[in-house]
Amino acid sequence: MTIDQPPVPKQSPLKSFRFTALAFLLLASLVLLGCPSGGANKPVDETPSSPSSGKSASDFDGERAFEHVRKQVEFGPRPAGSAELEATRNYLIEQLKSYGLKITTDEFQATTPIGPRKMVNVTAELAGASTDVMILSSHYDTKYFKNLKFVGANDGGSSTGALLEIARVLAANKEKPKLTYWFVFFDGEEAFCLDWDECTNPNPADPGNPLPDHTYGSRRYVSQLTATNELKRVRGLILLDMIGYKNLQLGRPEELSSRWMIDLVWQTAKQIGYGEQFVSTAEGIGDDDHEPFLRAGVEALDIIQLSTYARYWHTKEDTLDKISAKSLKIVGDTVIVSLPKIEERLAKPR
Repeated sequence: MTIDQPPVPKQSPLKSFRFTALAFLLLASLVLLGCPSGGANKPVDETPSSPSSGKSASDFDGERAFEHVRKQVEFGPRPAGSAELEATRNYLIEQLKSYGLKITTDEFQATTPIGPRKMVNVTAELAGASTDVMILSSHYDTKYFKNLKFVGANDGGSSTGALLEIARVLAANKEKPKLTYWFVFFDGEEAFCLDWDECTNPNPADPGNPLPDHTYGSRRYVSQLTATNELKRVRGLILLDMIGYKNLQLGRPEELSSRWMIDLVWQTAKQIGYGEQFVSTAEGIGDDDHEPFLRAGVEALDIIQLSTYARYWHTKEDTLDKISAKSLKIVGDTVIVSLPKIEERLAKPR
């Protein structure tokens, strides 16, 4: 059975944002790489940033997260529906169960340009004082290539490794969080055609408005929450995507994220000593897994390094040597330290 995804607006201005902007972003990244001032592109491990107190900002273990990335890369290319992705999924579930989290999976068949594909979203729940939900998420599939060995160390190995470690740290906290946390690993974020806007899929519900060839898992997730009347529980979402590069430079995703969440997370990063990595320049992004939630009215933030990783993005060079345990820790620390502030904001009446 094919599960139809919710329709995409006919005149969506987001449809090909990522790819129309990519040439500009690549040019900008080349300019930045040639700029000698500010140390902006020194590897994080060469110029480590640490909290001003000299102590770790959280219990996030960058080396442990890095090992999760290594394990994924060892499985090889992991496109949706592959045996390698199934092995990855089993590994994720094994780790999440070891943290004492409640695991649920949602298997579905998606219509893709290369035929039906089995996809599985994975959710691990940490119960909080409230049944209201904060989602922390990543996609765990890699892009499909017919003639290229793409192992996706950064896209999406790094974010998946970091999310596993964030889940471990929060689950080990003896104090129950104010909100319930869902750690969500989306399948099918990547397009099967070369570019996201190159192909579409038929939409039986609205033939004139075809379905896109990407974000299969996150669109499915929102549609299921809507169908079960559970979407109203979800107060916010943070998406991690491509966050492990050793030359970490995370710009502000001004165009397609909740502004208050950007401000809060970037201010927190600066306060704990990571202002050189969470920078004030704008980051261009497109239809990522947070976008279906934004359209459904959920406050959401995408933490991603695309513009200054563009030369490796979706190439055979997206390999483990590009990833730094220090970068993973910087992002993990920042997210974990930001969460109580986000909880406080979301606890206010709607």
